[in-house]
Amino acid sequence: MAFAIGVDFGTLSGRAVLVNVQTGEEIATAVKEYTHGVIDRELPGTKKKLPRDWALQHPADYTEVLEETIPSLLRQSKVDPKEIIGTGIDFTACTILPVDKDGTPLCMREEYAGEPHSYVKLWKHHAAQEQANRLNQLAEERNEAFLKTYGGKISSEWLVPKVMQIAEEAPHIYDAAAEIMEAADWIVYRLCGKMKRNNCTAGYKAIWNRTDGYPSVDFFAALHPKLKHVVQEKLTEDIYPIGEKAGGLTDEMAAKTGLLPGTAVAVANVDAHVSVPAVGITEPGKMLMIMGTSTCHVLLGEDVRMVPGMCGVVENGILPGYVGYEAGQSCVGDHFHWLIEHFVPESYAKEAEAEGISIYELLSRKADRLRVGESGLLALDWWNGNRSTLVDADLTGMMLGMTLSTKPEEIFRALVEATAYGTRIIIETFRQSGVPIEELYAAGGIAEKNPFIMQIYADVTNMEIKISGSPQAPALGSAIFGAVAAGSENGGYDQIEEAVKHMGKVKDHTYKPIPENVILYDQLYADYRELYEFFGKQNNVMKRLKKLKNIQSVSAAAR
Repeated sequence: MAFAIGVDFGTLSGRAVLVNVQTGEEIATAVKEYTHGVIDRELPGTKKKLPRDWALQHPADYTEVLEETIPSLLRQSKVDPKEIIGTGIDFTACTILPVDKDGTPLCMREEYAGEPHSYVKLWKHHAAQEQANRLNQLAEERNEAFLKTYGGKISSEWLVPKVMQIAEEAPHIYDAAAEIMEAADWIVYRLCGKMKRNNCTAGYKAIWNRTDGYPSVDFFAALHPKLKHVVQEKLTEDIYPIGEKAGGLTDEMAAKTGLLPGTAVAVANVDAHVSVPAVGITEPGKMLMIMGTSTCHVLLGEDVRMVPGMCGVVENGILPGYVGYEAGQSCVGDHFHWLIEHFVPESYAKEAEAEGISIYELLSRKADRLRVGESGLLALDWWNGNRSTLVDADLTGMMLGMTLSTKPEEIFRALVEATAYGTRIIIETFRQSGVPIEELYAAGGIAEKNPFIMQIYADVTNMEIKISGSPQAPALGSAIFGAVAAGSENGGYDQIEEAVKHMGKVKDHTYKPIPENVILYDQLYADYRELYEFFGKQNNVMKRLKKLKNIQSVSAAAR
């Protein structure tokens, strides 16, 4: 037998799976919560407060994932390491970190441990919105061709605005960095000792494409003098395609994981994109939603189309031979958690405990008893800004229709519906731009665990939804790429399509639209679109409120 390992680095934890290469059967699974989690209040070991919109992580958490989950897989399965032919990893993106010439993250060097900009900037670090605004304005003024391939705007979540922020706010950190890397590529470097940047993160998050490379030196110089030679000095023009072998496992990492030295390591990937082969998608017209703290929407296309507000379109960015499209929503599971953390009364917690269920399940049960429109609520799902189609991290959430009789389950349902409306806008925008979407798939924790939410998505989009056959779709996708990196001569595969035939899967059960609900949701969706257009494009109240909030927060912190 032959096996592959996939490791998925998420927002709060890392998950690893051991997969039978011939059947796709998941033999063992292991999860490691990050020791430091999301660092958004103060730096570890210090009392240094972080400003609003910051979201950092500690890279030591990532290596802990490798050192704990992979040995756990071996213990659980009792599989001989000789039978493990390859491994692949994926990561949330854009998640970047500055490293020195030896590949050591600057935050792990004593002299920089107290410097916020020396840490990992997580995908949802939105403190570079000002830099993103200036980048977009400059690109528009110069009529930069790349802007259209990113839906007309570069997000504050992407690499260049984050690098701009480091250069402007901590120039000494920028100067000290030998490279600024995606965390995905850094993990591959830790595994095989080779710094090989993948074309997926470079294409979707770093304004790179296979034909033209990065934007020009003149453009970067106009952004900031320090960035004039950022590609040559902090990035690299050597980009490697997903599906290739990055190298073999080093002796050091073999000792720490229990695998054999030389085990094939695949070029890194992004968590959403790597999930596409995990659900068996190998052709255009099929959109996959990866639903967790945020949602990422990915699909394959035959040719490049300009879609307003998309996160990017990249040749061979998801699977070889196709262009890969990406869109997304910045806040999905995150704001369900927000509601539970701050606004669900103690009586609900006691009720859930008495019934032996989670608070999520209790809220879902109560919300499921409501008829469509019964709550009288309509929300804008912008608690963490809007990624697609408005690409604006300064937008904020809204709940319309609250009364003294409004209950937590009604708010919960309105938030779920709002995220479904946001997905429908994304689907319609792609279709209007000439990119067909004929089938809808879902993966991730929400898709796996919450039938109530998935039925609402089916009703709102009026599409049948197929569910990933694995609860760990990104990790399974990474294992598939690990099998391809190993190659047929080692018991793996030479082509991704062949690997998908054996390892990709969906569940038998699907979610089908309920006709009477579809009719009512069409009415509510029309109202959502009206609010979406008004607050997203015509009115700046949200931004003025946020600006005042930030000013007052800084003043309060200074007192």
